[in-house]
Amino acid sequence: MKKIITLLTFTILVFACNKQKEISSINPENWSKRTANIKVKDSLEFGKSYLSIYAQIYSVSEHKTHNLTSMVSLRNTSDIDTIYILKADYYDTHGKVVRKYFNQPIYLAPLETAEIIIDEIDVKGGTGSNFIFEWKIPKDCPEPLFEGIMNSTVGQQGLSFATQAVRIK
Repeated sequence: MKKIITLLTFTILVFACNKQKEISSINPENWSKRTANIKVKDSLEFGKSYLSIYAQIYSVSEHKTHNLTSMVSLRNTSDIDTIYILKADYYDTHGKVVRKYFNQPIYLAPLETAEIIIDEIDVKGGTGSNFIFEWKIPKDCPEPLFEGIMNSTVGQQGLSFATQAVRIK
C-alpha cells in the first residue's frame, strides 16, 4: 500500500510540474472576439506608433538584470468614434519579432481600453524590447494612446515606471 501511495504521489507531482505557465496573459480568443472587417475603400486615416517596453532592466551593473511585468495599454481616446488597431507586434532588443498579437484588425469602442500583459518570466524581449502598432481612425478622430507600465516587486521593494508611444507614420 505504501508503494502505491508513493507511486501515486510521484505521478501527480510529475504531471503538475509539466504544466507550462502561459506566456502573456491575453488569450488569442479574446482578440478574435474583437475582429473588425475594414473595407479597402474606407475613408479611415492610417497611423503607426512605436512604444518602448522593458522586459528587463539592468540592476547594480550591466551583468545583472531585473525582470519586469509589462502592461501595454491600447486606448481609444475618442468618446464618439470606434477605432481600429491593425497590428500589435512585439520586438526584442535586436529588432526581431517575438510575438504578433493578432492577424486581423480589431476594434476599440469609444473610450475602450485593451491590454497586453507580458509576464515577468517572459524575458524574450530583453532590455530594449518594443512594440509597433498600426491603426486606422475616422477623420478628425483623436489618435489612439499606447502606454507601457512596467513594474516589479521583490520583498518589500517595488519598482514601476511608464512609457508612451510616439507616432512614427
